[in-house]
Amino acid sequence: MPFGRKPRAETPPARPAPRAPNLLAAALLAMAAELMFASMGASIKLLAAYLPNESIVFFRNLIGLGLILPWLLRRGPGNLATGQFPLHLLRGLAGLGAMYCFYYALGHIPLAEAMLLKLTAPLFIPLIAFLWLAESVPVKVRWAIVIGFMGVVLILRPGFAEVSPVALVALAGATLAAVAKVTIRGLSATEPSTRIVFYFALLGTVVSALPVAWHWVTPSPAAWGLVLAVSGLATAGQLLMTRAYGMAPAAQVGPFTYVSVVFASLYGWLFWDELLDMLTLAGAILIAAAGVLTGTWGIRSAQSPRIPGNRTAAGGAPTQTPVRIPASLLPKKR
Repeated sequence: MPFGRKPRAETPPARPAPRAPNLLAAALLAMAAELMFASMGASIKLLAAYLPNESIVFFRNLIGLGLILPWLLRRGPGNLATGQFPLHLLRGLAGLGAMYCFYYALGHIPLAEAMLLKLTAPLFIPLIAFLWLAESVPVKVRWAIVIGFMGVVLILRPGFAEVSPVALVALAGATLAAVAKVTIRGLSATEPSTRIVFYFALLGTVVSALPVAWHWVTPSPAAWGLVLAVSGLATAGQLLMTRAYGMAPAAQVGPFTYVSVVFASLYGWLFWDELLDMLTLAGAILIAAAGVLTGTWGIRSAQSPRIPGNRTAAGGAPTQTPVRIPASLLPKKR
C-alpha cells in the first residue's frame, strides 16, 4: 500500500433479501391440506360404523404418539422437560374434548355441516381471550363475530326446526378448540412446537385410554385400515398446512382453508347422498366471511404475535385471532 494512502474500508456483505410470499403455492398447499382433512373426516364417518367414538379417539392419539415419539427421543429425553405442565394439561384436555365432539358429530350429521361447524372456532377465540385474559376485542372483530354467529343461526334454524343436539356438540367442540388455541399462545412463549405436540399426544392417549379400557372393542381388519388412513391423512394435512403458513401470511392463507367444506360436500354427496340446503349454504358463506375478517382485522389491530396454528385436535382453524397472555401464566425468570 503506498505511503499516506488510507486503507479502503471493507464493504460488509449484503444481507439476503427476505423471501417474498408465494401466495399461489401457499394456496395450493392449503387446499391440498384441506383435502386431506376432509378425507380424514370422511374416513372417520366410515369408521363410526365399525368402532365407538371413544375407540376412534384413542387409536388416533395412540398412533399419533407412536409416529412422533421415536423422532423426539432421538433428540434426547431432555428436550421433553417442561416447567409448563399445567398449561400443557389444559391444552391437552381442551384439545381432546374438541376431538371427541368433532368425531362424534362426523358420525351423526352431514359431513359438510360437521366440518363447517368446526370452522366456527375462530369466532370463539376473541370471546375466550376477552373473558379469560381480559384481552380487548376491536370493534371490527366484534362485527365479524356477529356475522359469523348469524351464519350459525341459519344452520341451526332455532324456532323453525328442532335444533340438532349433535350440532350443539359440534359447536361445543369448536369452543374447546378455541380454548386449546388460546392456551397454545401461552405455551409458545417458552415451549417449542414439538414439545407442545408431544404432550398433547401423550395426554390424549393416556386420558382417552380410560373409557376404552372400560369398554374395549377389538377393531376388525377394515377398521384397522380406516384407523391408519385417519392417522396418515391427519399427518399429511398438518405437514401441508404448516408449509402453507410458512410461505405466506396467515391472513392470506386463511380464506383458502374454507375449501374443506367444498370437499366435504362432495364426499357427502358421493358416499352418503347428502345435500346442503340453501339456508345452510348461506350460513356457510357468513361463517367463512366472518372467519376471514376475524383473522385479518385481528392480525392488523394486535400488537402481539398471533397464536401458532395447530391442526391436530380438530383439524385446526384457518386463521387465529392474536391474544396476549398475562405474565402470571408464564414461567418466572430464575
